[in-house]
Amino acid sequence: MTEAQQPEHPRPHPARTIVYMITGFVFRLVQFVLIVVGIAAGVGTAVVWVGFPILLATTSFVRWSGDRERKWLGTMLRVPLPPVERRPYDGEPLLRRWLVRLSDPTTWRDLAYFMAAFPLACAELGIAIASIVLLPMAIWVTPWLGWLHGELGIALLGPNRTKRLEQKAERLQASRARGVDAAEAERRRIERDLHDGAQQRLVAVAMSLGRAKSKFDQDPDMVRELIDEAHSDAKLAVSELRDLARGIYPAVLGDRGLDAALSAQAAKSPIPVDVQVDVEPRPPAAVETTAYFIVGETLTNIAKHSGATEAGVKVWRTDDHVVVEITDNGHGGAEVRPGGGLAGLADRAATIDGVITVVSPVGGPTVIRADLPCQW
Repeated sequence: MTEAQQPEHPRPHPARTIVYMITGFVFRLVQFVLIVVGIAAGVGTAVVWVGFPILLATTSFVRWSGDRERKWLGTMLRVPLPPVERRPYDGEPLLRRWLVRLSDPTTWRDLAYFMAAFPLACAELGIAIASIVLLPMAIWVTPWLGWLHGELGIALLGPNRTKRLEQKAERLQASRARGVDAAEAERRRIERDLHDGAQQRLVAVAMSLGRAKSKFDQDPDMVRELIDEAHSDAKLAVSELRDLARGIYPAVLGDRGLDAALSAQAAKSPIPVDVQVDVEPRPPAAVETTAYFIVGETLTNIAKHSGATEAGVKVWRTDDHVVVEITDNGHGGAEVRPGGGLAGLADRAATIDGVITVVSPVGGPTVIRADLPCQW
């Protein structure tokens, strides 16, 4: 899977979730016992100073386990948890290091996760064992429970609020830069199309009319031919200007909405395309336009490069997102490459803080999904 920008974590694979739940129970049991016993023994013996090394070791174990759990969640449940930035304490005395660890909010968040994860792991173990026997539970229930566990991991093991705001600001800055680049590329395309298309047609019209004017009295037949030629060039210029305007913002999209516009696109495709659209209430114009061009460019790429015999377009709306999903049965192998077509789709989606996800194993099928926020 290639992602232009990391979205919210998807539902994990059922088999991986079952393995995680079974093995996780063992880990959670060991962690819970060691942490609880370590804290109890450390606090109980702190009066005779023996407890401080125990508490120091327990704190280190909590932090070490938290780092391992972030990697394990990412591997098994597909939870995007980056390494946590710890407060530096290099060169500090041992007691000072412990105090720095205790004052680090991530230490307490790691501890809260393990205290909450143990009772949850007890319930997950029973569900995992039942899922081995009951196929419907393995397919539908277990992945959702794994997704909920991932949400707990994001809340407690993920970046804190300040860090999340910093990351969001960085994404918005990158999105703005990509949006400026995309707008500049679009401006150059429009300028090129005008120069090479309609402008040349209008020059030809002016030249034909000028020649007709000079021959108006001497050669009426030639004048008629020149006027006919100018008339044809004028119609072609109008057609090219109409196509150019449609490329900027299609009239059918503004008049009749996304369903009609995507159906019109699918009708022009050389391969059969099944279209399903359910986006009520109607999303903002910027979201509709982005979805329209993502579908159009993707269908063009499918027809040119995928070798597919059929494709599907499905668009639906959640509370605050419009989700666009395009599939085809081609040979697969698509990925986001700098300067490539899929990178262009990612840039277009990024202008409204959207995300493009590409799943395209060799041999197919290919799924391209765009998550477009309705508020930004």
